[in-house]
Amino acid sequence: MERDMRPTRSFVHASATVAFIDLAGFSAIADVYGDSTAIGILELFESMVCEALNGYEPPIKWIGDEAMLSFPEPQMAIQALGTLLQACRNEPRLPLTRAGLNHGPVILRAGDLFGSTVNIAARIAALASPGQLLATRAIAEAAAANGIVVTDLGTVALRSVTGDIALYEIEFAPSADPAWIDPVCKMHAPYSAYRRAAPQGPWFCSPRCEEAFRKSPQTYGLPR
Repeated sequence: MERDMRPTRSFVHASATVAFIDLAGFSAIADVYGDSTAIGILELFESMVCEALNGYEPPIKWIGDEAMLSFPEPQMAIQALGTLLQACRNEPRLPLTRAGLNHGPVILRAGDLFGSTVNIAARIAALASPGQLLATRAIAEAAAANGIVVTDLGTVALRSVTGDIALYEIEFAPSADPAWIDPVCKMHAPYSAYRRAAPQGPWFCSPRCEEAFRKSPQTYGLPR
């Protein structure tokens, strides 16, 4: 990179807690139930995000079913996400969410955020299992100070990130039991409308998910 690559547009250096949150089963829902059903679920999720963020900053942007959020500091992120993620967990029409948070320096440009802090948050979110919130140390310390259960997961190596990152799980609610997660749509059992047909094996939220899994178990696998 020997050429002069100085920016030609204005930008601002800041510090922020960045969060990425998505719906774990969104793609499978579109595949099994159709795009219209998936969009209806996405719109419900979007409305819940906006409601939970009332009084905070709005989402920086949406990337498909994933929301990118920003807060000035970890304490505020914990407060807002505690409300949002618990509401999502209690909404029977939504699959489980996955989330990743990181705090550090960012560049604010044209209403968007850039920098390694953002990249690490996105990569952490991609590591999360259905129903899981993963975070770095600053957010974990803020959560623990509020009496929220925090589990030290050790360190992980992230793509294009120098050095290992200390990773923590933050539990606003009891962790989702993998044995009770529909492997297709990532809804969390028990389900009032449907019970699995087989006496053993994974639970499903509906006959359609069970049939999709039966036809192609390798496509969905079992929840992590």
